[in-house]
Amino acid sequence: MKISAFEIRPGHLLEYNGKLWRVSKIQHVKPGKGGAFMQVEMKDIAAGTKLNERFRSEDKVEKAHVEARLMQYLYEDGDNLVFMDNESYEQISIPKEDLEDQMGYLLPNTDVTVTFFEQRPIGLELPSNVILEVVETDAAIKGQTASGSGKPARLETGLTVTVPTFINVGDKLKINTGTGEYVERA
Repeated sequence: MKISAFEIRPGHLLEYNGKLWRVSKIQHVKPGKGGAFMQVEMKDIAAGTKLNERFRSEDKVEKAHVEARLMQYLYEDGDNLVFMDNESYEQISIPKEDLEDQMGYLLPNTDVTVTFFEQRPIGLELPSNVILEVVETDAAIKGQTASGSGKPARLETGLTVTVPTFINVGDKLKINTGTGEYVERA
């Protein structure tokens, strides 16, 4: 199935140059001159190599035909992550290294869509936003609230994001899984 370059999301699987690629990161770029484009970082499923590709707005890419199943992330087991099928209750393990870019958004009991290619689990699609708790950040300094800059905050999954200065430890935040950026307090 062909999709527009602007429909590409992290976690999508694309057939490109005769190979199967998993999208790691995307960035929408609108330069001052010329047309907008998508800067897409992809990882080859078989070889593990990375590729940065630029797609113009009129480009179409082939989304790989995969089977998607709604599953629940259960727990971490050594070098694997364990997921349970919501319909059959069957459990599968996926190596951490296959999901390294997405692990910072996974909490136990999170529902995700696991994609299968030829009956083999090859990746997952996260919800567009997740709610995570702040476990470590600098205290707000009185009088610094007018500054537009943020401060780093470490979340319960180990992910570090830049947040506004009024955020404190214990706050729950909505984080965009596509960009890894703070959206709002939850």
